[in-house]
Amino acid sequence: MNFNFFMNDVVEQARKDMDEAGYTHLRSPEEVEEAFAKEGTTLVMINSVCGCAGGIARPAAAHAVHYDKRPDHLVTVFAGQDKEATAKARDYFEGYPPSSPSFALLKDGKILTMVERHEIEGHEPVQVINKLQQAFDQYCDEV
Repeated sequence: MNFNFFMNDVVEQARKDMDEAGYTHLRSPEEVEEAFAKEGTTLVMINSVCGCAGGIARPAAAHAVHYDKRPDHLVTVFAGQDKEATAKARDYFEGYPPSSPSFALLKDGKILTMVERHEIEGHEPVQVINKLQQAFDQYCDEV
């Protein structure tokens, strides 16, 4: 089996998972700036093909937003794939080291909190969902 072909399948499935969950892909620095300039709360899922953590983060991203309070905007950048977009997004995550997969919650383009890889890897998806929903309770309005 061709490794590049296999990785393309993995990346494509990871993107599809986020599409189905209702997230908008940001593939360029300009798209990141435009998305982060919007008023309100924005959940950024930093996607990754990292097997264990990515396999926890994507289902958590999909299920966490089915809640009484949720961010106004759902977006995703793909670490290792859309490198310039991911780097631009990380410029906004002041005080947090690069981490993927991870989640950033912003309001009006300013970082509020993050759920970093070490809070995802080795945890059950429901634990990550709960952590995200706690942040939604604190920072987001009811839908």
